[in-house]
Amino acid sequence: MRQNASNSGIASSAYIHIPFCRRRCFYCDFPVFVVGDRLRGETSNAISQYVEVLCQEVAITRAFSQPLKTIFFGGGTPSLLSTEQLQRILGVLEGHFGIAPGAEISMEVDPGTFDLAHLAGYRSVGVNRVSLGVQAFQKELLQLAGRSHSVEDIFAAIELIHQVEIPEFSIDLISGLPHQSLDQWQDSLNKAVAIAPTHISIYDLTIEPGTAFGRYYKPGSQPLPTDETTVKMYQMGQQNLTSAGYEHYEISNYAQPGHQCQHNRVYWENRSYYGFGMGAASYIATKRFTRPRKTQEYYQWVQTGSVIDCEVTPEAERLLETLMLGLRLAEGLSLVTLAEEFGEAKVEKIRWCLQPYVEKGWVEVVGGRVRLSDPEGFLFSNVVLAKLFERF
Repeated sequence: MRQNASNSGIASSAYIHIPFCRRRCFYCDFPVFVVGDRLRGETSNAISQYVEVLCQEVAITRAFSQPLKTIFFGGGTPSLLSTEQLQRILGVLEGHFGIAPGAEISMEVDPGTFDLAHLAGYRSVGVNRVSLGVQAFQKELLQLAGRSHSVEDIFAAIELIHQVEIPEFSIDLISGLPHQSLDQWQDSLNKAVAIAPTHISIYDLTIEPGTAFGRYYKPGSQPLPTDETTVKMYQMGQQNLTSAGYEHYEISNYAQPGHQCQHNRVYWENRSYYGFGMGAASYIATKRFTRPRKTQEYYQWVQTGSVIDCEVTPEAERLLETLMLGLRLAEGLSLVTLAEEFGEAKVEKIRWCLQPYVEKGWVEVVGGRVRLSDPEGFLFSNVVLAKLFERF
């Protein structure tokens, strides 16, 4: 059986988790360390300690032969790093793994957390893609979500990004927020299109246990929008952005032609990747491992050798992961590749399982590929995936 990049253990991508935030957003369940509205200098000791431990983890990780083609700094709020701290991390990655020429180096940045000097510094050490956490363009919705920035901060950040001439620029929006109306959503879409970033991500709000929203609201109840309204929001996003020339290349992501996020495609194609930092996940040699989510536990784990003790992902589970992730992409999955990796019998079973949804128009089998239709198939993806999980 052919061994592809997803299960060979050869990784050429790395996710770096930077857990520091000025405050915790009300919907966030990521591992973060809240530093408040203090200046960078006042938090530098905590951040510097974390950066050194993270670099230690990188340095003792087994390196495979391929240089890194994508690096993604997520969080948290990576834009709380100083240029020197970012350069330190990139230097260790370069020295240990190598960074390929033209590698995509992405960084999540929040409005109000950086100035021109910081952004220019990030650009000078290699960042060539930024993802701006806008979430909403309405003051009242930003406050309801617990965001630390203002609408004015958003447009000031966009101006800085243009001044520094970051080649790839993405913005994030959230639909389905409490009290969010269709008119507000249309306004956000209009403003996003007018800004014309190369990439736009739209995430439907998920109420996670243990978050502030998880305490305030029950899924399906007011003031959260109804299911009918969130469906309309999804359709509005699809119609507005595709009409503006964006390709709807993944359930939640839109890009101008040639500007898809290469790092995130690694996840959706179920390929191997390194993860570094508190709470970060990695997928190497069919092993998925998530690091400790609490600061001191993570530090202790690194100090004791960063031992990854987990089982190889069973083939049945790997097949379901491949289907769940790959069907998020507009092009879907190659049936030939699935057969090479998992066998022809499994592919026939997949075909049989999906046939009712082909008849509904939610699933399409075209040119040797299986994919969800847009937008109907994407909207009902949970139903389709639930049937696959039931059968496999």
